[in-house]
Amino acid sequence: MKKIVKIIQSRMFITVLLMLLQVVLLCVFLFSLAERFSIYYAVTMAVSVFIILDISSQNMNPSFKLPWVILVMAVPLIGAPLYILFAKSKQSRRISKRFRCYRTLMRNTLPNPDDPISDIEYADPQIAKQMKYIESTAYAPVYRNTSAKYFPSGEEYFEAVLNALAMAKKFVFLEYFIVEDGKMFGSILDILTQKLAEGVDVRIMYDDIGTISKLPKKYDEKLQQMGFKVSVFNKMKPSLDAFLNYRDHRKILVIDGNVGFTGGVNLADEYINEVERFGHWKDTGVMITGQAVTKMTETFLQLWHFSRGETDIDYKDYESTEIAESDGFIQPFADGPSTDDRTCEFCYMGLINSATDHFYVTTPYLILDNEMATALCHAAKSGVDVRIITPYIPDKKTVMAVTRSNYRTLLESGVRIFEYTPGFIHAKSVVMDGKVCVVGTANFDFRSLYLHFENCVLFYRSSCVADVEKDFLETQEKCREITVEQIKKKGALYSLLQAVLKVFSPLM
Repeated sequence: MKKIVKIIQSRMFITVLLMLLQVVLLCVFLFSLAERFSIYYAVTMAVSVFIILDISSQNMNPSFKLPWVILVMAVPLIGAPLYILFAKSKQSRRISKRFRCYRTLMRNTLPNPDDPISDIEYADPQIAKQMKYIESTAYAPVYRNTSAKYFPSGEEYFEAVLNALAMAKKFVFLEYFIVEDGKMFGSILDILTQKLAEGVDVRIMYDDIGTISKLPKKYDEKLQQMGFKVSVFNKMKPSLDAFLNYRDHRKILVIDGNVGFTGGVNLADEYINEVERFGHWKDTGVMITGQAVTKMTETFLQLWHFSRGETDIDYKDYESTEIAESDGFIQPFADGPSTDDRTCEFCYMGLINSATDHFYVTTPYLILDNEMATALCHAAKSGVDVRIITPYIPDKKTVMAVTRSNYRTLLESGVRIFEYTPGFIHAKSVVMDGKVCVVGTANFDFRSLYLHFENCVLFYRSSCVADVEKDFLETQEKCREITVEQIKKKGALYSLLQAVLKVFSPLM
């Protein structure tokens, strides 16, 4: 009974309830027009024709167009108002204005006096081309003078974080999608409290929806009273606001501008297997030290100021002051719905298209648009060894059903798919031909590639590449390989359900 009362009193429950109430009121209003049904139906049908023409003319991915077209054509009485409300309202124009402001912040970056792309272009023009694309769309230069370390588990990542935090002298910036009370964040908070007393500038930013059921009410105010600077990204409001879709899914920890961490690991105990959720939790991360950390610091500050409505940023006090021994070429970059391009998706696709020997993917969700699926299938049919690891035990059953709906097309093209049988795999990484890898926060799904603010690091000729590949192959040994025959045994009803979920997955 106490659990039920706690759920009812939670901000998530109240917010969702108020949003559902608005949906119900909208439906009641629409059905109240039944007395003039023929007139309303004729109007909505006429409007639906113009909406479908508008959808077809929009510069958006066809995977997003299809569910809207089906919804508007199949249920015009509701589909047409929903499209106008969420896709063509003043809210959309307001969002566009906010994103233009953020793009201005992104362009305001520190120059990198050492531009090694010309050296890379001489050795490997294909890789140089991908790096140039990332640099031009994400304002993210390539760095040398940076060392790197890969962590094949959340436990190793956590230990390194604690050791690095203990050495902080000037500032610590944390940006995470999920923060939860427990051993992991409690241990970090103890060190941060000590650093705060030493005069270190500590800033904490977390996503509101990511933490809404994880942290007590007004937790940001509690942290502020302790002396921390806090920003809660995109606070959830009980209104049908399309901006709620855009979440801060990044995981960034920067210390003194010289040490940076990222990867799949959030600040909650399941990520270090202190609590068990969905079996064994497999996650990964990276630490970089040296000049490339400057870009991670900029990425944090840009979204920090954006979330607070601030426009002026002075990076000079926060740039890297350490020149580490170069571990290859390192390119941290960020992406989000505010950028002009889908940098993460096109980076992945560019590497897929450049692969000549093998391409390995680790992702918790595999919800692909037509372009990504085509690239993977084409690579496999061209003789590239394409392998993908996904979870066996899902955290969301509906999302896992959509993930598995992509299997058959990929398998029939020669892609090999493995499910991690010990539990849930949350790592996000790719490795190409043993010479390039990307580790970060972006999943192979619509939310990451279209709606979330994400960040990644590309490594070329770095020790991380071999480490990521080794970890992939060792993880594969703990997986079951999926076959087309297994998919066919599921039956027609299961296939129909998957087909429906796949069509509407861009709107989930």
